[in-house]
Amino acid sequence: MSTKRKENAFCYLYFLTAGFRSISTRSSARQNAAPILVGVVAAGAAGYSAYKIWDSNSNLPVVARVGEAVKAVQEAIPSNTVAAAAPPQAQPSVFSQGKNHALYLWINLKPTANSREIARTVSKLQQYVDQVADPKMRDEDDEVLAGVGFGPNFYAQVAGKTKEGFVYPYRKGALGEMPSSGGDVFVHAKSNEASKLFELCQVLLSKIPKDSIENYEDIYSFVYRNGRDLSGFIDGTENAADEDDRREVAVEKTTGGSYVITQKWIHDLNVINTEKDKTLEGWVGRTRADSVELPRKSISSHVARMTGGNGFQQPKPFQIVRQSMPFGTLSGDAGLFFIGYAASPRNHEFMLDRMVGAGGDGHSDDIMRLSKNVKGTYWYFPGVAELKKLE
Repeated sequence: MSTKRKENAFCYLYFLTAGFRSISTRSSARQNAAPILVGVVAAGAAGYSAYKIWDSNSNLPVVARVGEAVKAVQEAIPSNTVAAAAPPQAQPSVFSQGKNHALYLWINLKPTANSREIARTVSKLQQYVDQVADPKMRDEDDEVLAGVGFGPNFYAQVAGKTKEGFVYPYRKGALGEMPSSGGDVFVHAKSNEASKLFELCQVLLSKIPKDSIENYEDIYSFVYRNGRDLSGFIDGTENAADEDDRREVAVEKTTGGSYVITQKWIHDLNVINTEKDKTLEGWVGRTRADSVELPRKSISSHVARMTGGNGFQQPKPFQIVRQSMPFGTLSGDAGLFFIGYAASPRNHEFMLDRMVGAGGDGHSDDIMRLSKNVKGTYWYFPGVAELKKLE
């Protein structure tokens, strides 16, 4: 091949690659096949156009020829050539990593409350976050990640049906009950600064129309011993570490929404502090020191109840993204505020049924020997676009 042909062939490949680079900067790595195919054609056309300009300007200096050809690539691929619709966005609290503190705000409204007005108010949660943590000044250390969810009755009034129903039934087993507490609005916020969460709660409550709230509970949690529950066991061992995997587990693909379980557990610290480690480990199904799964464990152990069997590293039929944290005081109640996000309420249903022996074998979860569930329900955290419609 002559030097001229080699030069032209090389330049065509260079500009074809430039076309692909131009496309790749305008689209996500996870796009549908159709837009990518369109992009391939566009890149090829752009590369060929650039090559023709290169060849026709052979009398110009190399730098000038490159400039003209690159310009042709950019003009041949408009910004909307391969723009694929981005997946629906979830609220910031859903699958993001935890912080040192969390706010769990559980609100029950009066029957006379104006549901639509309240929906408009709380749907502006991100504005209240920005008021507490200036977006121009904050970084990962002092940011606030927050989301708002709604009970099934409230959401049906203000937005209609969700893709799946999410009614939380009362459950009872041999070792205790799981009350169905209900609720209308729930806020989950995370920050490394507890004061910002307290302030956010104040701001939000002040915005809700007067005489609308029947009662509310604001719980502030904390990191205990580098991520352990007050029982001394490491919490959230089975959570997916990768962000994409957490999104897959927690987010409904077509809406960006998430089905959320919240439960308030009060620990029996006397049992936890006096019972032998071996007994506690048998109840949980993991070692207390380093959270290693026991190769042999009871079918009633917590691990066995959550996975569907007591085999070692039993495959899990359902997963959730846990965001639970310890809370409380020694003079009052202390325990775990359990919160989990899932793309479907079925993920929660399987686990809760297994905890009270409703999963077919009659065994209850031994974790209920050291902690009592006093409150619980489901919420739907709408995707960002769905939430925007409520404003």
